[in-house]
Amino acid sequence: MFEIADRLLAAVDAGRVLVVATAISIEGSAPRTVGTSMAWDGEAVIGSIAGGCVEGAVVEACEAVLAGAPAHTVEYGVSDETAFAVGLTCGGIIRVHVQPFTPELEAGLREGRDLEVCRDFSERPPVESRMIIFGAMEFSTALAAAARVMGYRVTVVDPRPLFATAERFPGVETVVVWPTEYLASTTIDERTVICVLSHDARFDAELIAQALALPVAYVGAMGSRATHDRRIASLLERGVTPAALAALHSPIGLDLGASTPQETAISILAEVLAARTDTTALPLTVLDGAIHTRRSVRA
Repeated sequence: MFEIADRLLAAVDAGRVLVVATAISIEGSAPRTVGTSMAWDGEAVIGSIAGGCVEGAVVEACEAVLAGAPAHTVEYGVSDETAFAVGLTCGGIIRVHVQPFTPELEAGLREGRDLEVCRDFSERPPVESRMIIFGAMEFSTALAAAARVMGYRVTVVDPRPLFATAERFPGVETVVVWPTEYLASTTIDERTVICVLSHDARFDAELIAQALALPVAYVGAMGSRATHDRRIASLLERGVTPAALAALHSPIGLDLGASTPQETAISILAEVLAARTDTTALPLTVLDGAIHTRRSVRA
């Protein structure tokens, strides 16, 4: 439910009575994950359960609860004729719990605490991940906006107050300070993503060497091949080991043919996602086997 929390709470604040359906277990191939929810108020749908496969049937189950039926769990699977009728032909089995959106669930979302969806399933609040972008430029504006959509808490750092402004980066923390000073003082963890988009020779190598020494999820740096070669030479001179350099994504991003800031943001985030999930980033058409590697996920 946390995925659609803002929309659920806005609907409740507007006086709408909701029934919420949550995927509590998934086996085999399925386009969404356990914990995915959708809601129904008798007129409009919020969210989706299975990427379009079973939503119509889930709405019917929600409608029954909205009309007074008790909370219950429904199952759709490859052996279920109903599942084929509603489009679940991917071979997966999905169990969905349908219940009124109670004051207890509302309070849990507002307070960011564990939700008891049903007796066999609880949902924990998502753990927030950070993205720190060094350099305030158009590429940074596009990347910050796209990263926020993916759920990152974004900070843009630039020593130039003219560029690191709230107007250029709405909804993003902007910090005007020397990059190496900021990285030495801020809180990071194993989920933190660091993107160095400005290749300012005054701090580029020092900042990247500093980032590579931290236990973060990803370090990437923008620049041409020539910039990359100079960067690597400078890092080696600073004593950065080849093993540490292997963790550096430079030039940053995947080969998608990106040129605009918006396209480049997609290229960078695609590489971040591939690094986070330890996947190939190859087209699915050239791979064999199940698309979703976790064949069985249960509460």
